[in-house]
Amino acid sequence: MLKISPAAIDQLSVTVLMDNHVSSLLNNSGPVKRPSIEVEVAAPLMEDGFVKSQLRAEHGFSAWVTIQNNGGQHSILFDAGVSPTGVSENMRILGISPRDAEAIVFSHGHFDHTVGIDGILNDLGSQNTPIIIHPEFWNKRRIRLPGKTPRILPTASKFALQEGGLDVIEESRLPSFLLNNSLLITGEVDRITNYEKGLAGQEVFNEGSWHPDPLTLDDQALIANIRGKGLIIVTGCGHSGIVNICNYAKKLTAEDKIHAVIGGFHLPDGLDTATIQNTITDLKALNPDWLVPAHCTGQKAILSLVKELPSSIIQNSVGSRYEFSSS
Repeated sequence: MLKISPAAIDQLSVTVLMDNHVSSLLNNSGPVKRPSIEVEVAAPLMEDGFVKSQLRAEHGFSAWVTIQNNGGQHSILFDAGVSPTGVSENMRILGISPRDAEAIVFSHGHFDHTVGIDGILNDLGSQNTPIIIHPEFWNKRRIRLPGKTPRILPTASKFALQEGGLDVIEESRLPSFLLNNSLLITGEVDRITNYEKGLAGQEVFNEGSWHPDPLTLDDQALIANIRGKGLIIVTGCGHSGIVNICNYAKKLTAEDKIHAVIGGFHLPDGLDTATIQNTITDLKALNPDWLVPAHCTGQKAILSLVKELPSSIIQNSVGSRYEFSSS
């Protein structure tokens, strides 16, 4: 494979706009800066009549990614969360405007990463922001588990996104660049490990009937390269498998060092212990400086990660900003 490493950059920050967890009690540590909320809302039953706004947590994911290089600054929105207004409200509290996004990238088509585009569109207006997706993003899917009624997963409307003013760009399944070659979108990730098997029970509607679709082939991640430090990898759910994603990032870029991995590791509670242990064993071999498990990383997996990689793990919380620098 032709090596297509993103251009080395001086600084990158990842601000988590939505995740399953929020806490105002966490401290700054390593590369993470916790938010200081200044926005107030009316609280008539309180003596002063106001309280600090509170960030919302939901079962979804969204991140604001900003790079700085050669004196310039550029930002993108990565995923949009699960409710129509959760991410847009959190952005207002954090003082981030979607109008500053040069592009929107969806990690995949599942609704817990897409529904929040509704509120973001209201703030954007008709700005023609490009929204970048994998061709299978539009797949109609359902979850069918033994003994349960199949559950249809909501699917984004291409017509509605275009009517809302977004410039929908369906990238090929291959990797592609953003922001003057400073951010790399993986496209489809190679599935190599024998234990990262995707989403059990997922089916896709195709040619008039339902078919097994465990792999979620539209699952893709972001990659940046911090000069002298290594790769930053940002995932949505990580349906491709977090180890597969990390190894694919190394394969694409010919960069051996992984500096940080942030996002969903797709290790939900209920997953078998062997898969979690195999994942942790391979993550230890990859030797990243920082791991920030989020969203669909269950408590069993997080506790195991903390036990076996204590110096690398950072507890995530909505509003946390991760800052990485070449200096």
